[in-house]
Amino acid sequence: MQSTQWVCSVMHFYVLIRTTAWSYSSEPTKEKSVPYDKTLKQEDGASSGPTKPLPRSADVVVIGGGSLGCQTIYHLAKMGMTNVVLLERDRLTAGTTWHTAGLLWQLRPSDVEVELLAHTRNVISKDLEEETGLHTGWIQNGGLFIASNKQRLDEYKRLMSLGKVYGIESHVLSPAETKDLYPLMNVDDLYGTLYVPKDGTMDPAGTCTTLTRAATARGATVIENCPVTGIQVQTDDFGMKRVKAVETPHGTIETPCLVNCAGVWATKLGEMAGVKVPLIAMHHAYVVTERIEGIQNMPNVRDHDASVYLRLQGDALSVGGYEHNPIFWDEVSDKFAFSLFDLDWDVFMQHIEGAINRVPVLEQTGIKSTVCGPESFTADHKPLMGEAPEVRGFYLGCGFNSAGMMLGGGCGRELAHWIIHGRPEKDMYGYDIRRFHNSLTDNTRWIRQRSHESYAKNYSVVFPFDEPLASRNMRKDPFHQVLTEQGCVFQERHGWERPGWFTMDGPAPVKDYDYYGAYDIKKNVNYKYNILLGKEYTFDFPPHHDVIKNECLTCRHGVAVFDMSYFGKFYLSGPDAKKAADWLFTADVNKKPGSTVYTCMLNKRGGAEADLTVSRLEPGAANLPLAPQSNGDAYYLAIGGGVAEHNWNHIRTVLQDQGFHCHLTDHSEDMGMISIQGPKSREVLQEVLDTDLSNEAFPFSTHKVVNAAGHQVRAMRLSFVGELGWELHIPKDSCLPVYHAVMAAGAKHGIINSGYRAIDSLSIEKGYRHWHADLRPDDTPLESGLGFTCKLKSSIPFQGRDRLEKQKEEGLRRRIVCFTIDEKVPMFGLEAVFRNGTPVGHLRRSEYGFFIDKTIGYGYIRNPAGGVVSADFIKSGEFTLEKMGVTYEAKAHLKSPFDPENKRIKGIYA
Repeated sequence: MQSTQWVCSVMHFYVLIRTTAWSYSSEPTKEKSVPYDKTLKQEDGASSGPTKPLPRSADVVVIGGGSLGCQTIYHLAKMGMTNVVLLERDRLTAGTTWHTAGLLWQLRPSDVEVELLAHTRNVISKDLEEETGLHTGWIQNGGLFIASNKQRLDEYKRLMSLGKVYGIESHVLSPAETKDLYPLMNVDDLYGTLYVPKDGTMDPAGTCTTLTRAATARGATVIENCPVTGIQVQTDDFGMKRVKAVETPHGTIETPCLVNCAGVWATKLGEMAGVKVPLIAMHHAYVVTERIEGIQNMPNVRDHDASVYLRLQGDALSVGGYEHNPIFWDEVSDKFAFSLFDLDWDVFMQHIEGAINRVPVLEQTGIKSTVCGPESFTADHKPLMGEAPEVRGFYLGCGFNSAGMMLGGGCGRELAHWIIHGRPEKDMYGYDIRRFHNSLTDNTRWIRQRSHESYAKNYSVVFPFDEPLASRNMRKDPFHQVLTEQGCVFQERHGWERPGWFTMDGPAPVKDYDYYGAYDIKKNVNYKYNILLGKEYTFDFPPHHDVIKNECLTCRHGVAVFDMSYFGKFYLSGPDAKKAADWLFTADVNKKPGSTVYTCMLNKRGGAEADLTVSRLEPGAANLPLAPQSNGDAYYLAIGGGVAEHNWNHIRTVLQDQGFHCHLTDHSEDMGMISIQGPKSREVLQEVLDTDLSNEAFPFSTHKVVNAAGHQVRAMRLSFVGELGWELHIPKDSCLPVYHAVMAAGAKHGIINSGYRAIDSLSIEKGYRHWHADLRPDDTPLESGLGFTCKLKSSIPFQGRDRLEKQKEEGLRRRIVCFTIDEKVPMFGLEAVFRNGTPVGHLRRSEYGFFIDKTIGYGYIRNPAGGVVSADFIKSGEFTLEKMGVTYEAKAHLKSPFDPENKRIKGIYA
């Protein structure tokens, strides 16, 4: 079926395709032509044994010779590790890399991804050529993003503003300017485009060959034709499993560390060691056209609204995209090397119409070849990286959602750093396997549904308040039903349903996933939750802005109750609990029992792996779930629920690495938690709790077990919104009676339910940090304004202390700053920050502060001259924020503009 003509109408073409002898099968097809001059497919008759003898041992074994495997071994060797081995079961690129489209776009709605892509581009376009003298096949022909409506162009303008911070050239073009740049394009239905001149395309064979050549020149070993048949794991003195060796038909390599870069086959490799790898394989396709006159040197095109991309291929185009009904490859075959599937035109046809609309000459152009291969996809369309929670020394570098070539350089470097130094340099939490709760990573429904939705929505506009519809209601707390009845619009975090905000229009329950009507599944109709979400999809103030405002101001002036049950709730006890607490936590948590301390946990580089509260407990008999058995030191850890798995694994890893004998137990599911906040919270709770709530009897940052409406609870005087308030940590069976008692006592004070959208606004107004937004593993407490959490005046050692002391001595080269603007303009983060007209950073997080009635943003800024960012540097600068290409004057604050003296949390209201 080579060179089928794209006849005069789309439907005519479709009928032609369907009436010819196209058969669809999930088995490999005979070889088809992919759009590269060269692939690394082994010639018939070549040796079937390994290309080199296997060493007896290695410091690291990388498994899989695609983009990620080759980038990882290259970066390991470049960082000085020479006793490293790459094993590829067939030839390099044989799995999915060989048929990739190989596109590289520099701008993404994530600062970390922009940095990862920049590193890939440097490696491919410059570094490798300088090291080896070989050309990787990099072609810089530019990239063009198509916008058919204002919201899409607004999204691109956000990318453009972020790009200015990183020095990435981009231009918003009118339809006429777009036509001048790309004469073959139909611009009649365009709103505008974003042109990035230094985007381009990569060549899989050229890239992987050059990477491995550079790696072997530095001492690494690359062995092809060597499948892995088993992974040996041993259990250490702490009962933790560790990698011991990698088995092949040609011998065993002893190693403490392996990296699973097996792509579609990564799940099978994980099973050999008892590691869960939550990815799924799908068919992913493109077609390559015959020669098109005048297409030479045109930029690559992404028409997101048509869900199609057009990649320049010499004098032809590759056309592909993301469909709403992708085909799952459930029976993943080990014999699938340099193989493809037959293209299912019923599925692919949806891309043809969009492609012809954008470049009409395609209607008269033939198809030279079809390329339909397997790709691995994940629940959130982000890769799986880092050390697996189940087995130490087992690292993941897989699940790249067809972006393995463009993310490979950046991610290969971070993986190498992770292996050598224990943590990556950048904030890789969004890719870290530990971002998923362990109850989800082997849940077939969750993996399949969420991966489908992420695939189908890959080209959707990335809006600030997006929520998934797939695999919902996986984890529900005891308040879920009663809050649903009261109009709760839930958000999903870590599998949990947590309150987002409350609509006045009655219940809006989350329904079972309908796959957007694909696979003959009936679509949900009159789906209120989805309708409410859809209204939130805007870069302006959302239509429910006033609802959030009411929740916030009721908390500021009266009293509100927040369901925070999804929080992680851990106990740390045992013989070395005090030693462990001293080392783990930046703050001195060894105050007297009954104290609660806000603290950070750091990595070895001084970066914040977490912020949390630690409460010191009285020793005594077990009173679970409110208290563990303890003869000595014991601590209760309360941690943001979305990052609880990450925190759990961080603590466990530190305990193992330091040899501390401790018990870490998880009671997250056994307790609910409500937070009652606001000036009237004391009056409400004094009716419910059997204890004196005065400042003297129950000061801020303390806790005690008390009775609430006849039920034992742990009450903590804390606030995440900057008001007088208490958290109640409640055994599961007591949750509803306690909640009803609180609401009954609060009725005369106008108590309301409130959600996390309000918490986001209230907390930024007060200047409290959100981990993974204002505070990340690449930020130190000193840079993030949390130096007060660090016991640097004591002599107590803690992890990362040496880095903080050095940083304090040298001065801060970057630091967080609060900005406000007077115009009523919404911002959401990623806006560029300029000082005296020069870009110095970008906002990490931004919300509207309803009490001060201003937009507030927090971002890290640098001194462009490379010097210290002092208070004077901030005070003496004139700052502006750029949102979507528009500049706004901003005021920089060294302290929170709301209650800078912390009077309100102490119960002092003027």
